[in-house]
Amino acid sequence: MSRAVVVEAPGRHRLAEHTPREPGPGEALVAVHAVGICGSDREVYQGNRPEGYVRYPLTPGHEWSGTVRAVGAGVPDGLVGRKVVGEGFRNCQVCDRCHAGETTLCTAGYEETGFTQPGAMAPTLTLPARLLHVLADDADLTAAALLEPAACIAAAALKGGARPGERVAVVGTGTLGMFAVQFLRAISPAELLVVGTRDDREALSRQFGATDFRLKDQELPDDFDVVIETAGSASAARTAAALLRRGGRLVLTGIPAPGADGLDPTDLVVRQLEVHTVFGAPPAAWAHTVRVFGAGLLDPRALVTHELALTEFSQAIELVGAGDPRVGKVLLHP
Repeated sequence: MSRAVVVEAPGRHRLAEHTPREPGPGEALVAVHAVGICGSDREVYQGNRPEGYVRYPLTPGHEWSGTVRAVGAGVPDGLVGRKVVGEGFRNCQVCDRCHAGETTLCTAGYEETGFTQPGAMAPTLTLPARLLHVLADDADLTAAALLEPAACIAAAALKGGARPGERVAVVGTGTLGMFAVQFLRAISPAELLVVGTRDDREALSRQFGATDFRLKDQELPDDFDVVIETAGSASAARTAAALLRRGGRLVLTGIPAPGADGLDPTDLVVRQLEVHTVFGAPPAAWAHTVRVFGAGLLDPRALVTHELALTEFSQAIELVGAGDPRVGKVLLHP
C-alpha cells in the first residue's frame, strides 16, 4: 500500500493511504524521489508556524525532487519522464507583483506546497506544471531534493549583487550557510569569510570555497562589501551588519523568534547600509539555482547526513530538532 504522511494537527500525524491525483489542465503528476525536512517542517509539526501560513490537516514536504509521470491538458507531453524540482509558492500570475517576477509577494494571498497545499511527503505530488524546473537527464535526484533551500539562498545572493573581486561573508554554517558559500564562491570574490558558532564546520566551509573561518566570539573585521546572514537569530543579524563597510550590502534570510531585538536603525542610517530580506524563492532564483547545479558548481549531496524511509517521519523530525552537530540534511524516500 502506498502511504503518505498526514499531520492532522500540531503534534499529531499518521500514515494514510495515498492515491495519486490525476493531473488536471495545466498540471503534472510527479513521482517523488526524495523530500527534505527543514526547520519549517518541524514548525508545522509542533504548531509554531505563524497563523495563515499552514492549513491542517496537511501532507508536508516543500523540498523535493522527482520524475514526471503524467501531464494534464495543455502541458507538453515531452515533460513526461523528465527529472524535475518545483517551486512551492502557488502564485496567481496576474497581480502586479507576479508580473514583476516577485511571485513570493503575490497579493492574492499565501499558498505554498507543503504548508497550505499538499506536499511531497507522499509517493506522488500533483501540482501546476508551470512551477516545474527541468533537470538534466543524468542529474542526481537525491542531491536535487535540496535545490529548494538552495534557491532561497540564490535569491539572497542575487539581491546582494556581489561582484567579482569584492569581499564577501556568510554568517551561519547550517545548510543555508553552506549554500551561500557555494553561490558566493562562484562569483570569484577576493575574500570569502564564514562566521559561525561551531568550529567543526570550518573544514566544510573551506571545502566549499571559504578563504577564512572565524567563530562568532572571535575578533571580526568590519570592511566587507556583502554579507549574507543565514543563522536565523537576531544576534546573527547584528553580527552580519557589523561585518560591513560603510555602504555595504546586507541580506537577511533567517527568521528569529517573534519580538527579537533587531538592528540599530541609527547604525543603518549613519553607515548607509543597504539591507535586503528573503522569504522564499522567485522564479529567477530557481532558474539560477538549476543552472548553477547543472554546471557542477553546487554540491548539495555533501550536506546530506541521513536518508530514511517515509514511514520513519517521526525519527526524522526528532533528528532535525535534536541539536546534534552530526545531523545535517535529513531526507525521506517514499
